[in-house]
Amino acid sequence: MKSRVLAVIPARMGSSRFPGKPLASIGGKSLIERLYTELSRANRIDQVAVATDSDEIIRAVRNFGGAVVRTSKKHRTGSDRTAEAAQKLGGAIIINIQADNLGLKAREFDRVIEAMLADNSIKYATFAKRVESEDALYDPNRVKVVEDIRGNALWFTRYPVPFLQGINGNRLGGFPYLYHIGVYFYRRGALKEFTSWPRTPLEKAESLEQLRILENGGSIKLFKTKSKIYSIDTPEDLVRLENIKS
Repeated sequence: MKSRVLAVIPARMGSSRFPGKPLASIGGKSLIERLYTELSRANRIDQVAVATDSDEIIRAVRNFGGAVVRTSKKHRTGSDRTAEAAQKLGGAIIINIQADNLGLKAREFDRVIEAMLADNSIKYATFAKRVESEDALYDPNRVKVVEDIRGNALWFTRYPVPFLQGINGNRLGGFPYLYHIGVYFYRRGALKEFTSWPRTPLEKAESLEQLRILENGGSIKLFKTKSKIYSIDTPEDLVRLENIKS
C-alpha cells in the first residue's frame, strides 16, 4: 500500500566532520533511533524509513525494529537519497529529515503537513529557529536563513546575513536572525523536479542542497519553531548532550 506521507531519514557513515554520526549514542540510544522514534509519534506521518547505503546502519535500524531501504552509494545529498527511497515506498508528501538535529517534536511535523494539505501552493517547506547566541550566529555549521515578507526563504548561507550597518556590538539585539533546521518537506512532483536539476553553482559553493531549489526559481515556505534544538555536527557537540537520558 502506498503511503500518503512518507518520512525518510537519509543516513550515511562517511560524514567528513563526524564519521559514523547516525549511530552515535546518547543515553544508550543512537541519534537515528531517537529521531525514528519521535517521527513515529506523528499523527500525520504514515510511514517512517531510513535510507542508507551502509550495512552497519541497516543492521542497527533492523535491530531496533525500524524500516530501512538500501540506496545507492552515489548520492551527493540527503534529498537525492530520499528521492530514491520514495520511488520504492511512495508518498504524496515526502519529508527528508537529517539525523543530526534533536529536539523537534512529532506535533511540529504534523503542523507543517497539515499546512501543506490545506494549501497546495506549498511545494517545498522547512523549519527555522531564532538564533539565540553570537557563537551560533558565527558558526558555519549553523546555516542561516533569510526570510522574505511572505514567510518564504529568501536565501540560505553559512555566513551571518544580513550585515547590520553601524552596529559593532551584539548583532542579535539589532535583527531577528534565523538559522535553518535540516528538515525538508516536498510534494512528490517537487522532489522529482529537484532531483532532475543538476547541482547548482551556489549549492556547490556553500555545500547547501536547498540552494538548488532557490537557484531554479523555487519557493521554500518557512515554519518557525521554538523547540529546543540540539545540533550535532561534531563529536564535541555529542559530549555536551551526554546528560540526555533515554
